[in-house]
Amino acid sequence: MIIIKDPKELQKISLKLRSQGKTVALVPTMGYFHEGHLSLIDTVREKVDTVIVSLFVNPTQFAPGEDLDNYPHDLERDAKLACERGADILFAPEKSKMYYPDHSTWVEVPELAINLCGKSRPEHFRGVTTIVAKLFLTAQPHIAIFGEKDWQQLAIIKRMVRDLNMPVEVIGHPIVREASGLALSSRNVYLSNTEKELAPLIQKGLRNIKDMVDKGESEALTLTSELRSFYQKNIPGSRVDYIEIVDPDKINLLEKVSGPALCAVAIHLGKTRLIDNLLIKV
Repeated sequence: MIIIKDPKELQKISLKLRSQGKTVALVPTMGYFHEGHLSLIDTVREKVDTVIVSLFVNPTQFAPGEDLDNYPHDLERDAKLACERGADILFAPEKSKMYYPDHSTWVEVPELAINLCGKSRPEHFRGVTTIVAKLFLTAQPHIAIFGEKDWQQLAIIKRMVRDLNMPVEVIGHPIVREASGLALSSRNVYLSNTEKELAPLIQKGLRNIKDMVDKGESEALTLTSELRSFYQKNIPGSRVDYIEIVDPDKINLLEKVSGPALCAVAIHLGKTRLIDNLLIKV
């Protein structure tokens, strides 16, 4: 595996690979790899000739006061893990190589960013789509893979690719969880031991909602109210950012669950903001 820090160098290599008929996959990450990241590498390793893993903590998707400066990072550790899982290239650029001082071009998909994380983090997805577009142009992948824990992000990127006719196949990967049920996240390192014991109840609450739907409940307000009560009762000290039921593709709020629906939550547990979701199929 080679490590590349210059976007122009990576673009030159990728274009050469494509001209030789080689297939390329991109695994975009912000680093501090866990099994969720590594499973993305495993999945695309079987599909293409060359796997590029990008590692870039993107400053434009963090709002003032968020954890940009403290976001966990360890390039040496991540490089070792990526290499062991079969990555061919690790792209780890500096901020100055990805954003000029007078950067003024943005990519947005505002219609899908109104709800869920977009409501409390209004500029977050503008930063996400802009950096992903830049990574697609730099790495020139045939395939790009994203985890379904960030479902709204995945839906927004798919819409961006569709609307802009980008020649990239975007695929999602199921949420990877600890044995307890807690969705893997780089931010889990922030959790105290007590908080880590409580955090799996986030998924348990989502499964309770699925059980209610399976038994015939379809009113979204009833379902979300029940889930809110469950968290208040069972996860002391937590604070709900949102609990919503949305269309999985359009991310618009649903009043009734009558077809595929995504129940998505964001919970503050101590200083850590955790997200999770469950796709409900009627």
